[in-house]
Amino acid sequence: MTHTPLSPRTRTRARSRRALLCAALLALTVQTTAVAPALSEGPGGRGGSDCVRTEGHLDGKARKVLDITRTAKKDLRLNAVQVRVTVDGREVLTDALGESMTGVPAEPGMHFRAGSVAFAHISTTLLKLVEERRVRLDDTVERWLPDLPKANRITLRMLASNTTGLHDYVTDPEFLKELEAHPFRAWTPEQLVAYPLRHSFWYEPGTSWSYSHANYVYLVEALEKITGVRIDRLVREKVTGPLELRNTQNNFTPEIPRPVLHAFTSDRGLYEESTFWNPSWTTAPGAVITTDICDLARSAQAIGSGELLSPRSYRTLLDPGTVGLGGGTATCPATICLKQTEATHFGLGVIVVNGWIVQNPSFSGYAAIQAYLPSRRLAVAVSATKTATTPDGNQAEVVAQRIAAALAPGDPLAID
Repeated sequence: MTHTPLSPRTRTRARSRRALLCAALLALTVQTTAVAPALSEGPGGRGGSDCVRTEGHLDGKARKVLDITRTAKKDLRLNAVQVRVTVDGREVLTDALGESMTGVPAEPGMHFRAGSVAFAHISTTLLKLVEERRVRLDDTVERWLPDLPKANRITLRMLASNTTGLHDYVTDPEFLKELEAHPFRAWTPEQLVAYPLRHSFWYEPGTSWSYSHANYVYLVEALEKITGVRIDRLVREKVTGPLELRNTQNNFTPEIPRPVLHAFTSDRGLYEESTFWNPSWTTAPGAVITTDICDLARSAQAIGSGELLSPRSYRTLLDPGTVGLGGGTATCPATICLKQTEATHFGLGVIVVNGWIVQNPSFSGYAAIQAYLPSRRLAVAVSATKTATTPDGNQAEVVAQRIAAALAPGDPLAID
């Protein structure tokens, strides 16, 4: 569900069997039914949005971002692109290009699936609980996850940082076969983790790094048992509520709050609408989120700056001990146990790339990225949807990379 430099995304056709993450590839590549959703009300019961295009005369920086986005949309043959850039929280540009559906212009306030962005929120929630001394990051999880093999050796830190050694179900051929055949299927957590549990661990917990969506399925279960609070409510209390992300919400069904940015994909061979394919496979119930581009930029800024965390917790978010882990062994190939370096590595629910703090979901025709560069207080958020000829991969990343190259030329957002 997440296409990050660290998390493979699921592609349901053989030509794209590398994972989506739900989010992650790190060249790091790392291993993210409703007929009526378009009629549903948005958050707070309203059908409109307060996320709108930048009004008035555009200054030089805003014009540059808009020109880059227009050119990228054409070059990449995208159906729609939403973009928002801020510096120190102040808007540089908010806009949307292209169409949601034929004859329906894309708007900045249209909602889309945000996939692995939820992992950044969940990991921040975990660190908040640690700060409150309700749990320790290095607590083993056997009391909350008694059915997880090696639970007495797996810690909350390992689940959040992808160092358990669990296989990733989104790269399992049997799972991919089922997902491709039945895109509207509703998945339970038990059905999802059954795939990695068919395999032995890649390595002993804590000794290497490999991306697995199963880690966050288990982490959500553990957090709910620790707090006695459902994960959507817990994340709202700790993260999205304090940040006033009013257009970011969990959805227990395939519904997307209106207005909807529609998605299309050729994953199954035929270019088709995928807006309401069931996203329950991407992570645990309660953490399947939608958002808009303004909330995505605010999320990028807040998560990337550690706004909600103590300095110590923020340092842990960026490097929970993953730097130096990974690398191929006799039991785990280098394509799975990706080497984590200071320049590019997975933190707690985020990816660190040349100083940028990133999440980049890509699945079922939706692609997005939130990226924040602390040294310049620069936030870049992009969402993109495809035409039948759009190149493979998360093309929102490409748009963001071009914007980053123009606004922060000394700090490349080099995810691939």
